[in-house]
Amino acid sequence: MDDPPKPPAGSALDTVEEGPRTGHALPVRLAATTLRHPTVDGLRARFGASVQHHAISAGDQHVVYVEAGRNREVLRWLKQDPAQHYDLLADVTAVDFGGDRPLEVVYQLWSVPHRRALRVKCELPLAALAIDSVEPLWRTADWLEREVYDLFGIEFRGHPDLRRIMMPENYAEGHPLRKDFPLRGRFTRAEQTRRALSQDPVDQYIPTELATGREPRIPGDVPLGESEVVEPSPEPEG
Repeated sequence: MDDPPKPPAGSALDTVEEGPRTGHALPVRLAATTLRHPTVDGLRARFGASVQHHAISAGDQHVVYVEAGRNREVLRWLKQDPAQHYDLLADVTAVDFGGDRPLEVVYQLWSVPHRRALRVKCELPLAALAIDSVEPLWRTADWLEREVYDLFGIEFRGHPDLRRIMMPENYAEGHPLRKDFPLRGRFTRAEQTRRALSQDPVDQYIPTELATGREPRIPGDVPLGESEVVEPSPEPEG
């Protein structure tokens, strides 16, 4: 029986047949000159030195570092300028590299009309972890910024409701995604257990729920000391 035909030389199937290669890992950051991005050119022309750095990550993800003090101004231009029109804020997050280095606030943007993405970063020194909120620009930033505040301790100036969202509001151990946060938390196991057992049930409710003015109960349940009033059925006509 004849041997099965082999794929032509240079086929992508060759690499499958050869198996995995042991070589250098893909670079995390490539030179910014390998590809051009029209938005990066526009940012530099509009904001000059406030565009501090441009890099390319993972081969095609353009990353622009901008001055933290102008973050809302820059992002407003990226959203409202017709040539940019980044109408979707896909994510707001942060990165802590440790070693007393600045924390990075990260905005992941997508322009639906122009079909292109851009990642914008702002560096914040540990002594000044505050930046303007972009919730007035994208409503999706509301809970995303609250998560960054909760887990990294970054304050977003002008946020309409800046409070914890992942951890309890009375959580006293700090911000869990910071590199200086101990693996087991800042309190001992005994202290963590004591606090958990001594929690008040109202800690499970947010202030707006507590402001309703009545005790929580199962729907349809009658509170103790009260009797359910049953309306008489109307008499049948005729």
